[in-house]
Amino acid sequence: MSQIGIFFGTDSGTTRLIAKKIAKQIKSRLGDGVVAKPLNVNRAEAADLLGYRALILGTPTYGEGVLPGRDNDTDEAAWLEFLPKLDGADFSGTRIALFGLGDQEKYPTHFCDAMMELHRIFSAAGAELVGGIDVTGFEFKRSAAVVDGRFIGLALDQHLQHLLTDARIDAWLDEVLPLLLAVCAEPEATTA
Repeated sequence: MSQIGIFFGTDSGTTRLIAKKIAKQIKSRLGDGVVAKPLNVNRAEAADLLGYRALILGTPTYGEGVLPGRDNDTDEAAWLEFLPKLDGADFSGTRIALFGLGDQEKYPTHFCDAMMELHRIFSAAGAELVGGIDVTGFEFKRSAAVVDGRFIGLALDQHLQHLLTDARIDAWLDEVLPLLLAVCAEPEATTA
């Protein structure tokens, strides 16, 4: 069985902490060897992501609903600098679950919007995107990451609702882990 890869973009480090929490919860459920150590995309290449059949990808939403990166006033390189490395990459056969961070109070009309940007990019590259959570319990006005009353991934607000984070991660993993593990267990296609 192959491992689940976890990659994230961040500037303040909060998304990294959530990636580590997710990895820790997976390890506590399934033991070591199931999930790889989370890696910041500013230290990754396209081949790193393409080396996994199952991925968990995370991003914060900056300002008016954008991905982190230097063009959006982050100090460190992040998703904006990494995504051009994926030009022409084929993620067919890869299953991806997303998590996103946002601030419902400061940006109530763009809550977790950047998660939808990752969804669009990886869907267009052939990946199958899985998992989401209901919007119940959140206090925002609008989000591009909501489809049919559900977020397209795990949405978190570490400013307003940090006490709900662990329970939300746990419930989300109940849904996405079986889906990610299923693709990890499939035999890899061979080329003749």
